Amino acid sequence: MRSASPTRYHIVPIDARQHLFEVRCEVDDPDPSGQRFHLPVWIPGSYLVREFARHVVEITARCGERAISIDKQSKSSWRAAPCTGPLAVTATIYAYDLSVRGAYLDETRAYFNGAAVFVCPEGRERSPCEVDIVRPSEGSHWRVATTLEQVDAPRFGFGRYRADDYDALIDHPVEMASFSHVAFDAGGVPHDVTVTGRHDADLERLARDLERICQWQADLFGGTPSSRAPFARYLFQVTAVGEGYGGLEHRSSTSLLCSRNDLPSRDMPAMADDYRTLLALASHEYFHSWHIKRIKPAAFVPYDLAREAYTRQLWAFEGFTSYYDDLALVRSGVLDVAGYLELAGRTITSVLRTPGRHRQSLAQSSFDAWIKFYRPDENTPNAVVSYYAKGAVVALALDLTLRLRGSSLDALMRLLWERYGRTGIGVPEDAIPKLANECAQRDLSSFFARYVEGTDDPPLAELLREAGVVMSLRPAEGTRDRGGRAGQAPADRPSPASLAIKLATGEAKILHTFRDGAAARAGLAAGDVIVAVDGLRATPDAVERTIARRRAGERVTVHAFRRDELVAFDVTLDAAPSDTCFLTLDANAPTAAIELRRSWLGSA
Repeated sequence: MRSASPTRYHIVPIDARQHLFEVRCEVDDPDPSGQRFHLPVWIPGSYLVREFARHVVEITARCGERAISIDKQSKSSWRAAPCTGPLAVTATIYAYDLSVRGAYLDETRAYFNGAAVFVCPEGRERSPCEVDIVRPSEGSHWRVATTLEQVDAPRFGFGRYRADDYDALIDHPVEMASFSHVAFDAGGVPHDVTVTGRHDADLERLARDLERICQWQADLFGGTPSSRAPFARYLFQVTAVGEGYGGLEHRSSTSLLCSRNDLPSRDMPAMADDYRTLLALASHEYFHSWHIKRIKPAAFVPYDLAREAYTRQLWAFEGFTSYYDDLALVRSGVLDVAGYLELAGRTITSVLRTPGRHRQSLAQSSFDAWIKFYRPDENTPNAVVSYYAKGAVVALALDLTLRLRGSSLDALMRLLWERYGRTGIGVPEDAIPKLANECAQRDLSSFFARYVEGTDDPPLAELLREAGVVMSLRPAEGTRDRGGRAGQAPADRPSPASLAIKLATGEAKILHTFRDGAAARAGLAAGDVIVAVDGLRATPDAVERTIARRRAGERVTVHAFRRDELVAFDVTLDAAPSDTCFLTLDANAPTAAIELRRSWLGSA
């Protein structure tokens, strides 16, 4: 560390139509041998090398009033010529990524994560940072939403902000737009919700529901009602679009992308499915305020954003969070028990429909996130398991296992918070099984060996039965059937047939053929476009209806284009698998099961 003087940044949207930011970084005391700068190649919370430097259009340097050279040293680093006076490096950044991970600019809004726009002067990573956020000429009516600390900027205003160091600087995304706003208090601190994009949402209802969810999570980690959250204020940055979904956590905020229909309407009488999806997303990212932003794998302490950071624990950090995002809805009283059981059934269904769970363990999935999970292809369902979805299923199994032994996953989370979150010590790779043993007061090593390091399915039906919940399975009733609810078909109806494929929407193009299924055995492959089944023209719906009327063992002729060649396939159909889950309360559950269920779900 050469200096405690702040690194100063200046950012302005200079061309909304061509999606360009101008970002200047000023260093008073640069390395006299030639100051190096770099951009991160990935952003915490999203485990893929994203190469933010590819969006740098131009970069220049000045020493005082004099232009000096700046040369690229690697894919994401530059070195300015030796300079003794104040050094200013200016980059033009292309910003048209409508996600929560990068930077975006058009005439309606500007948004950025610091990792995508702020070059870091090497050797000054721990120096304080100041950033002047400048109003663009076409954004006279815009405001600023960020949890960066204000220096001379007014609330929601343009001006100067600060951060303790570079890691903090890039952990407070910035939204500039004419947004809607609502506020509430939870965990003893103020919370803001801003919504950018056209909408007719009932923001007061959104605030009420988020307040209950946030307070429940603060209480979970604090261990007492009205527990205080681990930040001075919190911000939900919501962008509403026609179709979209995504979220990324930060230390005191989250960026959320949702469809307009996900927002609650003023005349919505009950918990709509789309709105429930948005609340679960917000709950997920808020839970990360504790569990990944402060309780971190040892591999992330500190972050090295120049290369991959490998850990076998994402199943616990993302999987536990995926379990608690839905659980928080019912435990906070925002969602009823039936609604929660529907969500849990859908999660279980998504895992059961993934053949890759038998070939990749959760630990392997976590380690290989960098090259597999975020880079799906046509074979992904056959080779990969989601550490989110199966991680949530294993979290459910672990929670019930611990509750049957007088403890809970809640207790394990509080231990993680006290020993690793409050202290800032990274969680060792073997810590979570040890904490589970401590909570259960017995050895649970076989649980982790089978369901985390191995590829077995946890015994959910048996565990749920102990909590007075019946787990049932049935075949899917069409491609839109996500599970969670009982089927509509008569119980005595024979199981429908299956091609064991997934089709695109619009045309009958095969996205996936499931391993060892009927289509794969016949030679059909991802990318083939089905044009006829038994001589009848194929659309996605027509294929589904035709196959649903057949039975296992019957044969059909499928014509498909592979590239530009028409090929015929003789397919022997399989029985549709019973991989669609729904959960119901056991009306005859014994008292002990009902008590366990109440301790788990809060009521019922």
